[in-house]
Amino acid sequence: MRLELVKRKERSASMAVMSPLVAVGLTALAAAIIFAISGVNPLVGLYEFFIDPLTERWSLEATIAKATPLILIGCGLAVCYLSNNWNIGAEGQFVVGALFGSALPVLFPSFENALTLPLMLIFGAVGGALWALIPAVLKTRFNTNEILTSLMLVYVASLLLDYLVRGPWRDPDGFNFPESRIFSDAATLPDVFGGLMSLATPITIVIAIVLAIVLAKTLKGFEIRVMGESPRAGSFAGFSAKKLTIFSFALAGALAGLAGTMEVSAALNQLLPSISPGYGFTAIIVAFLGRLNPIGIIIAGFVLALSYIGGEGVQSGLGVSNEIASVIQGLLLFFVLACDTLILYRVRLVTRKVSATTGEPSHV
Repeated sequence: MRLELVKRKERSASMAVMSPLVAVGLTALAAAIIFAISGVNPLVGLYEFFIDPLTERWSLEATIAKATPLILIGCGLAVCYLSNNWNIGAEGQFVVGALFGSALPVLFPSFENALTLPLMLIFGAVGGALWALIPAVLKTRFNTNEILTSLMLVYVASLLLDYLVRGPWRDPDGFNFPESRIFSDAATLPDVFGGLMSLATPITIVIAIVLAIVLAKTLKGFEIRVMGESPRAGSFAGFSAKKLTIFSFALAGALAGLAGTMEVSAALNQLLPSISPGYGFTAIIVAFLGRLNPIGIIIAGFVLALSYIGGEGVQSGLGVSNEIASVIQGLLLFFVLACDTLILYRVRLVTRKVSATTGEPSHV
């Protein structure tokens, strides 16, 4: 006796829309169980984790700041996944983008004018794109597995960042602390809406909306969808899988690199040995929770940002380990993928009894 998945003839459109909500509900239920096991009132734990960050200005500002890179990186990853290219290295692209973008204020601190910030953003996007092109080229030229190469490059990028801030890029006036010099005002993204958020957030929202229009209304968006769903049909239409791989990785890397530059320019204002709490990996959950749709990713980004702030809240307020945020993020990804699987497939129980007429196992 065994269980097997049988592909459904038709997928339910209503369940495809509802599955993210179901996944969030199941995650909340699992989180309540975890809080109960930890000796915390489940209702209090859920409130502190999901609701309390939205009740005060400082926590709302922190949530928006966390959501911004998640949305931007998630939008780039969505393009990769829609085109059937598995980019798992957005964390490394985020870091390298931050390094490229920070080169100007770190190496040329006296360069302070209206061009400083735009050049930083351009450098960051270029750096992230170049880093993402490494696994893309390896895949198209040597047929290597992009999952492994993009993931391994994350650790290369992290070690490069650590080396630079402890060595050549360390602040000469920083009393030997492993950090770069503080960025000048010209290299810092300004706050908007009364200081509620930095300029990075409106930029991210605009990019997400433009990308949603491109995917839904343009030939390039059609190419991405067709090649992702049926590469053979796409080849008959004249689309190139190799060119699309290069394009999707470059775009995802550019957006992740741009997010990295905006993070160090707005939230941190300098380079540190660690500049990301795992944005590149969490953005994978954001992309799938948002149904690989940039508009859905905007909503999903804020939901996942709550897990970061909520994790810190339950640690300080309830004495629960901050790692619970990572556990809940992992459960959310599990439930999202499980719901998607059950939309596409149904579970069938196959017994070992062999039919006398067909010679095949019977099933229920």
